[in-house]
Amino acid sequence: MYLTDKRTLELCRQGDKEAFRTVVATYRQMVFGVALRILGDEEGAKDIVQETFIKMWQGFSSFRSDQSLTTWIYTIATRLCLDTLRKSSKMSRMTDGDEVLTRFAEGSDGPERQMENNELASVVRELTSQLSPKQRAVFTLVCLEGLDTRQVAAITGLDAGKIKNNLYVAKSKIREQLTKLGYGR
Repeated sequence: MYLTDKRTLELCRQGDKEAFRTVVATYRQMVFGVALRILGDEEGAKDIVQETFIKMWQGFSSFRSDQSLTTWIYTIATRLCLDTLRKSSKMSRMTDGDEVLTRFAEGSDGPERQMENNELASVVRELTSQLSPKQRAVFTLVCLEGLDTRQVAAITGLDAGKIKNNLYVAKSKIREQLTKLGYGR
């Protein structure tokens, strides 16, 4: 979990650029990871990272110390991703170089297992890119980022029922396609 001390956050609220650089350095990879998973495009993810931190800098004065900084950052990044997907006329494909989904298949005991894990990650990555923007965002936040329904609701603005529904549909679609491809249950 990411931690930023209260003093750093207070300095950011006061416009301290050095403190903000600390926040950017701490959270840059997290933002890039979630943006890449949702958009499936490395250049688009880099743009989202920049836009997220610009919005944070501009909005830090409204950040409340009782809020979770991580949730606030996820909210900004996820909403920017969803806006990008809505503007896009076509769903973007995940990049082959992305190793994001290798966490799905844990425990690489040897080269053969590693190869199977990479293959499964590639297949799931492709299947994820075929989900609707909301399903992709919810699936990414819950299954890949490990956030709970309450956090996802705060980030996406969706209520718990819609989150569960989108997650159920996303998982069902991925599971169904994995089964068709011979990956079992």
